[in-house]
Amino acid sequence: MKQKNFDVIIVGGSYSGLSAAMSLGRSLREVLVIDSGLPCNRQTPYSHNFITQDGEKPAAISAKAKLQVALYKTIHFYNGLAVEAVKRENGFEISTKSGEVFSARKILFATGVKDLLPEIKGFGDCWGISVLHCPYCHGYEVKNEKTAIIANGEMAFEYAKLISNWTKDLRLCTNGKSTLTLDQVEALKKHGVTLFEDEIETFEHTNGYVEYIIFKNGEKTAVKAVYMKPPFKQHCALPEVLGCDLSEQGLLKVDAMQKTNIAGIYASGDCTTQMRSVAMAVSTGSFAGVVINKELIDEDF
Repeated sequence: MKQKNFDVIIVGGSYSGLSAAMSLGRSLREVLVIDSGLPCNRQTPYSHNFITQDGEKPAAISAKAKLQVALYKTIHFYNGLAVEAVKRENGFEISTKSGEVFSARKILFATGVKDLLPEIKGFGDCWGISVLHCPYCHGYEVKNEKTAIIANGEMAFEYAKLISNWTKDLRLCTNGKSTLTLDQVEALKKHGVTLFEDEIETFEHTNGYVEYIIFKNGEKTAVKAVYMKPPFKQHCALPEVLGCDLSEQGLLKVDAMQKTNIAGIYASGDCTTQMRSVAMAVSTGSFAGVVINKELIDEDF
């Protein structure tokens, strides 16, 4: 790529990054979007709860978005991985894995998170297909089905309460000794939730659609859907390298204007919030683009 200097570099070209790019393109800003092509939901067959796109394939939404954003001639795309970041006197430099260096006055990280999946045979094959994290995104499609939750303690109790809105045919798998209180166990039993404390051996599935959870003691239970919120880490380490703060949950800390604690660095989308949805990513990205443009205007006026 011949052009090396931009008003804004956006690291991450999925829903949030593309939404920010559109706001900035419509503001006549020279923008570079760097994307490695590995969105967190790449295995998910359908996206839901995003008005006008309900039931569409995630890849189809982002492909259509990129086509529309590309119509703005000041928006440029780089297919690759950002591996180094340095703060300079007049902005920032981003280096890619292939050795190219780009500079910009402002940086937006829309890099998402990386889920740390448990080492349960079959889990990864089912993740995003029949093993789910969010009932608002996918619960309607598996309403009233045999459903399991993998969690323990207070989180398990609250998760079971939440999922019981979509189905009453619930199993709670603590994947080891339960840390629920006696009162919580009684409350769950009262609402028909079956408790399994044995460790999970494998997920029996067909093409990612789970059929049975098999435990290490040989017991198994039939299910059509499983909910779990696995731990995660930032998909990109560069914000931390530049000094951006993380929350206790491991999310990039941003204020109401999508600004991090480092001047000139912004963040949006899944890397900043536990509300992981396409609609939320689009919203925060669009707003971040507007805020960045306003800051550039204020600096130049």
